[in-house]
Amino acid sequence: MTGDQAPDATGGPPQGAPPVVHDAPRRVVLDTNVLVALYVFGDPRFAPMRERLVRGKWLALTDAACLAEFRRVLAYPQFGLSDGHQEAGFADYAALALGIARPAAAAVAPLPRCADRDDQKFLELARDGGAEWLVTADKQLLRLARRDRLRGLFRILPPDAALAEP
Repeated sequence: MTGDQAPDATGGPPQGAPPVVHDAPRRVVLDTNVLVALYVFGDPRFAPMRERLVRGKWLALTDAACLAEFRRVLAYPQFGLSDGHQEAGFADYAALALGIARPAAAAVAPLPRCADRDDQKFLELARDGGAEWLVTADKQLLRLARRDRLRGLFRILPPDAALAEP
């Protein structure tokens, strides 16, 4: 509310003011190993995570690089997924996720380097998308979380810890 707008007679926001959002979804980045557990294997331990996404309690953030990796991993021969199963898993996730555009490099906070260069894109997405959490089972990313070098940006959590949070 700007200084020249007075509350309406009910004490609420002035007429024409944007509505106040009380229950904004939690902005999260899910890395590929979590997506595979959710959308390929239907891991029952993570069913509440998928429910939070579907109900809008969590908002999954993604970008072109992370989607491309998910699509590539779905085609791994060891999963033995038909083209239809691959496309269904990808489409289910892509329909729920919010695409984020990357800002100019000069406008972003620096990040520590992840030992696995393929994981760096998830750190960047979490930062650039204003995520609260990066949810992962990746050991390199979880090791980075223990070093507490992302304080003030976002937290890195394993799936079970994310599900335990209110």
